[in-house]
Amino acid sequence: MNIFNKYPYIVVEGPIGSGKSTLARLLANQFNANMFSEKAERNPFLPKFYEDMKHYALPTQLFFLFQRANQISELKQNDFFRNGVVADFFLQKDPIFARLNLDNEEFKLYDQIYRHLEIKAPTPDLVIYLQTPVDLLRARVEKRNIGYEQKISTEYLERIAESYSSYFHNDHNSNVLIVNNESLDILKDKSSLNMLIERILSISSIREYFNPRLT
Repeated sequence: MNIFNKYPYIVVEGPIGSGKSTLARLLANQFNANMFSEKAERNPFLPKFYEDMKHYALPTQLFFLFQRANQISELKQNDFFRNGVVADFFLQKDPIFARLNLDNEEFKLYDQIYRHLEIKAPTPDLVIYLQTPVDLLRARVEKRNIGYEQKISTEYLERIAESYSSYFHNDHNSNVLIVNNESLDILKDKSSLNMLIERILSISSIREYFNPRLT
């Protein structure tokens, strides 16, 4: 069965290094769905942000906000949903990072702009949250060897992971599958992807958990 018949719009989310883009791409290929990618590398402020977070947090965040607003607009205007859509980001991640990285005055400005844009983002039918241990995030960031990402501290990864976890366990109010990502090696083990697909098809409530080690 095609998971996009059950959930036409799926978002895969998680901290940097969680494998969200990889999983989204695999699901798109598996079911011939449309892939909608964040394209974080297009943000010209991002390398500078990892050099000096305090100085470049606001322009980095505002660039992402406008970029995501344009992408959401594109998603709504085109017939992407005919074969299903899987994305490796959703708009709700933007305030998560804004609260994490901006000081109080900067966040007030950001919030004014966010509200002024009045972005009407479609609600995902399902969000797959890849809850990933920080040491695994660290190892994956180092392995993919993107220059500016090597400046990311373990402390910052911990703060991101905590912010994501808090959001999905307490604030997210639509369908979510929280996946223990520690043992889910979808690149090396085809059975892991199949196991996840089977778990998605068996979802019956708004918030569910998947721990592959227990299956």
